[in-house]
Amino acid sequence: MKAVLYCVEDDSGIRELVVYTLNNMGFEAAGFSDAQELYTALSEKLPELILLDIMLPDEDGIEILKKLKSSSLYSSIPVIMLTAKSTEYDKVIGLDSGADDYITKPFGIMELVSRIRARLRASGSGSLKKEKSVYRCGALVVDEKAHSVSVDGTPIELTLKEFSLLLLLLKNPGVVLTRDVLLEKIWGYDFDGETRTVDVHVNSLRNKIGQCKNIIETVRGVGYVVRNVE
Repeated sequence: MKAVLYCVEDDSGIRELVVYTLNNMGFEAAGFSDAQELYTALSEKLPELILLDIMLPDEDGIEILKKLKSSSLYSSIPVIMLTAKSTEYDKVIGLDSGADDYITKPFGIMELVSRIRARLRASGSGSLKKEKSVYRCGALVVDEKAHSVSVDGTPIELTLKEFSLLLLLLKNPGVVLTRDVLLEKIWGYDFDGETRTVDVHVNSLRNKIGQCKNIIETVRGVGYVVRNVE
């Protein structure tokens, strides 16, 4: 299983070189030019590691890093900062904000690959970790790769948002996910709607999975949780 890596870098030359090299070194890499592109990608798939430039348009790398590390969904993703800033103060700010490593430009591409592999080994990610794709909770079975849902063997048709919501809850068994976190993860940081959107989708999801609807527990005033996931 290839480790998924995200590279956030506004310099297209550097970004394309890094992504091209990583893909040819056995990783599954994708590049993004700004924070919004990253947040959109995160709402669709979680990477094993993020390469994050500090000097970005609109929202800089340090602010992005702080958001990632303050989120229960993203905090465990290793982040290596990429930046032209090389002073000790800049490095301390990045590391104190939660960065797992720091490499300054210009950097050798093979050194970067070596740092990535070391960080993946330390976090138990990448090829060292078997990715789970099928989740069971009572009569409910969700296959992430096949994008299928069934109850007692009967296929259930869900919308993309409903499927993503159910999968997120199953991937975090016993963890109460707040409505704000669910909005952030499923709908993205720039979503202008209200938390009521989550409740509407949960109700629709419960109706569709019928006899298994009670696996999605409501934590009053907070959010939702699913327990006993196999």
